[in-house]
Amino acid sequence: MSSEQNVTIERQGAIAIVSFNRPESLNAIEAGIRAEILAATEEVNADDSVRVVILTGAGRAFCAGADLTEKQSPDFSVEDQLNLEYKPVLMAIANAPKPWISAVNGAAAGVGSAFAMNCDLTVMADNAYIYQAFAAIGLIPDGGATWHLARTLGKKRAYELIALGEKLTAYKCLELGLCNRVVPADKLMDEALALATELVGKAPLSLRYAKQTVNAAMTESVDQTISTEARFQALCIKSADAVEGAIAFVQKRAPVFQGK
Repeated sequence: MSSEQNVTIERQGAIAIVSFNRPESLNAIEAGIRAEILAATEEVNADDSVRVVILTGAGRAFCAGADLTEKQSPDFSVEDQLNLEYKPVLMAIANAPKPWISAVNGAAAGVGSAFAMNCDLTVMADNAYIYQAFAAIGLIPDGGATWHLARTLGKKRAYELIALGEKLTAYKCLELGLCNRVVPADKLMDEALALATELVGKAPLSLRYAKQTVNAAMTESVDQTISTEARFQALCIKSADAVEGAIAFVQKRAPVFQGK
């Protein structure tokens, strides 16, 4: 377990569980979390023994968004905060060389929803929800939330959701493609760990380059995507894992991938 107070890291074999840890405030994000979540993300991303990361929240909520009670300095700039504190950690997750799974318990509101959607896979408790709370306080979504919503839901549905501040239940998120699985609340971490364990058994390089290719495909043309796939396929096919996969297939046994 990490010694950090506002963010914890727990390791279970090749799986790391990173948790927002301010349960008394529903994990609302303030300076402590902003600093510690970046450090935690960099730590698990750099650890080659970690193959899959789960992001979740301690207590009753995943993350209630930014802490509106946080005192700001006289020279506070929200633009600087978003670009210099939030953006680095969100991009570190998006560009991580390994899969990140968000295990969403309770509310994922405001920028908390951006953290949930930013992960590669999402498992939601059946009592969880995603909420764009910004319109209620005269703001707009941030942390990349508009990007994720527009590309998943389409422009019109995304704008309606933002403008009206609709709370999306876990099952609605599943229907719309904002999460992968909905599970009973008391089984959330068990199911997230089961999914992570399944991913641990896959070839790390394949997972890494598939993630990069899917990310690129979000903005590339089909012509560009074919070339991107070719570039990463060339890296995969020369790997020891690809050789092991082929041998294991012929021998009708489970492959043992090393990430090489």
